[in-house]
Amino acid sequence: MIISRTPFRISFFGGGTDYNGWFQDNKGAVLATTIDKYCYITCRYLPPFFEHKSRIIYSVIEHINKNTDEIDHPSVREVLRFLKINEGVEIHHDGDLPARTGLGSSSSFTVGLLNSLYALKGQMVTKERLAKEAIYVEQEMIKESVGCQDQTLAAYGGFNYIEFGGANHLRVQPLTIAGAKLNTLQDHLMLFFTGFSRTASQIAQHQIKNIPNKKLELLRMYEMAKEALNILNSKDDILAFGHLLGESWKLKRSLSDKVSSEHIDNLYETALRTGAVGGKLLGAGGGGFVLLFVEPAKKQKVKEALKNLLEVPIKFENLGSQIIFYQPDTGIIK
Repeated sequence: MIISRTPFRISFFGGGTDYNGWFQDNKGAVLATTIDKYCYITCRYLPPFFEHKSRIIYSVIEHINKNTDEIDHPSVREVLRFLKINEGVEIHHDGDLPARTGLGSSSSFTVGLLNSLYALKGQMVTKERLAKEAIYVEQEMIKESVGCQDQTLAAYGGFNYIEFGGANHLRVQPLTIAGAKLNTLQDHLMLFFTGFSRTASQIAQHQIKNIPNKKLELLRMYEMAKEALNILNSKDDILAFGHLLGESWKLKRSLSDKVSSEHIDNLYETALRTGAVGGKLLGAGGGGFVLLFVEPAKKQKVKEALKNLLEVPIKFENLGSQIIFYQPDTGIIK
């Protein structure tokens, strides 16, 4: 029996510059962190005492009678193919937060599944390998329109500045700033669930098609990631980070008319009127979680104004994907 725990993430700046269609010819970078909300995956070889060969449990239950091709869940199917696992398995997924809400949950699942199944095979792999193989599975095998930040953050964990493209492709630089500054930043964040779910890949696909027409905007978003890093590494007022976050959201909205909606815009404007400095919708857009930057003294007022939304408390985490339980199936009939 193997259990992995893989964090979700919040991306502050640079989202959109981590797509292959952008960083093949331009520099890309994101400033993002993983949080203390996780995807848990339990797996084991399934003993041959059942009518089915394998069982996959997530929002539905799949009973597989013959081979991997029967599996509907794209990540499970392709990861099993990638690792050449032909034995019967049982895979069970649990998440702290709902899927398709802008927190990189799909990539956390892929990274966690890779980590779990490698452990089931008795192998320990590096975080770099987990990240790169998750990117390969999602982009080349599943053919998802996804970038590279989510898999990298889920594998490595922590608050990072990640560069994409060129000689520094997938260069992960953990932030080395004072703990007090990080705590101050954390104290200024509020995360709300808007109640909507969407398929990020569909929205991202529209953004990718727009890349040739949005070069100036994407260049600015790349620069903002560096500016935000400089704010955290300086003695500048932390509110500058919040204002920049708001500017970034305006740019992101311009990448595609599918990024936001009238409902999301109204929520955001309400937050600004009641004390938020800035904020953004997380992920590709369209719904899910909205992140707000609010001075601690004004948080209660913002919370009251958004009382119809669920607030989710968060803290930064720095461990990435981990195997938290390992019990080899010694003596089990496979």
